[in-house]
Amino acid sequence: MSQILHRSIAGGYPTAVSGEGVWLIDSDGKRYLDGSGGAAVSCLGHGHPDIRAAMHAQIDKLAYAHTSFFTSQPAEELAEHLIARAPNGLSHVFICSSGSEAVEACLKLARHYFVERGEPKRIQFISRRQSYHGITVGALSVGGRMKDRAPFKEMLLQGHHIAPCYAYRDQRADETLEQYGLRVADELEAKILELGPETVAAFVAETVVGATLGCVPPVPGYFKRIREICDRHGVLLILDEVMSGMGRTGTLHACEQEGIAPDLMAIAKGLGAGYVPIGAMLASSQIIAAVRQGSGAFPHSQTYNGHPLACATALAVQQVIERDDLLANVRRQGAHLERRLKERFGNHHHVGDVRGRGHFWGIELVADRASKTPFDPALKLHARVKQAAMAHGLMVYPMGGTADGNAGDHVLLAPPFIADAAIMDTLVERLGEAVDAAIAGAF
Repeated sequence: MSQILHRSIAGGYPTAVSGEGVWLIDSDGKRYLDGSGGAAVSCLGHGHPDIRAAMHAQIDKLAYAHTSFFTSQPAEELAEHLIARAPNGLSHVFICSSGSEAVEACLKLARHYFVERGEPKRIQFISRRQSYHGITVGALSVGGRMKDRAPFKEMLLQGHHIAPCYAYRDQRADETLEQYGLRVADELEAKILELGPETVAAFVAETVVGATLGCVPPVPGYFKRIREICDRHGVLLILDEVMSGMGRTGTLHACEQEGIAPDLMAIAKGLGAGYVPIGAMLASSQIIAAVRQGSGAFPHSQTYNGHPLACATALAVQQVIERDDLLANVRRQGAHLERRLKERFGNHHHVGDVRGRGHFWGIELVADRASKTPFDPALKLHARVKQAAMAHGLMVYPMGGTADGNAGDHVLLAPPFIADAAIMDTLVERLGEAVDAAIAGAF
């Protein structure tokens, strides 16, 4: 019996013992194609020699120095690297250890900004239903994945939610994609006016929705309207690119493809590629100026902020991605993955939608393709798909509650940036076998 409090106490897990490129190997020698990058984390695959060398070099110099006493060269160099490539207006970096921590920092800095500006009534945060922003209390409060919120609802902070940008289920027959996007974006303005603009601090959104909906990109014009609404009412825009950012969708930041920049941004996962726990908040010069002219301090810190080993490792990851032009590979092989997924599932009776960008794709499973009716949640089809995929030597990231928080199933794919066409072909082949086996086993 394991002494670890695992995610599921009921069953066991295979033991991972090594990794080679896009493969993980368990203690029985079985190889698994990492088709989801774990949780969209392992963008460089496993055991990359350059990253191992960077980690060794840093640990020989300095592993840890508390940020209340020192800064460090790796932290300074990582911040410089990130800001040099950041969306317009972002000027400073707060380095933490996870995506949840990065979102939490965004929420607290947004609130602190308005206190510094003499607008203390701005305490409300608006986000979207069917979103996920992390598992800490603050991040869970703004998140819209109801099954995660339910056990803790009495202790969560007040949050306000509007509709997601989810055209597959919510676009009307009489609307173009652009008209649909403007309609759901305008829900933000209605909610701001309902709450009172003077009380709203920020709107929080995933640029491309990850785990809860399965790689749903925004429709054209949606985020430009969101940006206009935020600016009109003095509301900050916080983009959560923990899963979709750092190259995952084919550009370093997913919002580049929307033609906008946020006031605050959360990144993680692909930042350190899974070699170390690391996340970061990127903040705009406008926000930093208000703090500098006010108290001069951000009242938020954690023990492992700016950890030198984590920073050196993340910097090496980002340098390898840039040196090897891996974002070009993400765009090239992402197009191949899209084509192969649509060939395999485009007419599948139980796949309603194939969507995504770059190396970030999802398929939505349905009981009936024509009506888009989800499978009965009691079947837990997403869990069956994961089990079948593991049996076929494939790691994918399925989730339930896709359609409405209760019913619906999808499978998320986030292969490493180093994957080639042959790996994508193997991924789709094994996924097809797993989906068919899971559906057959459910009846």
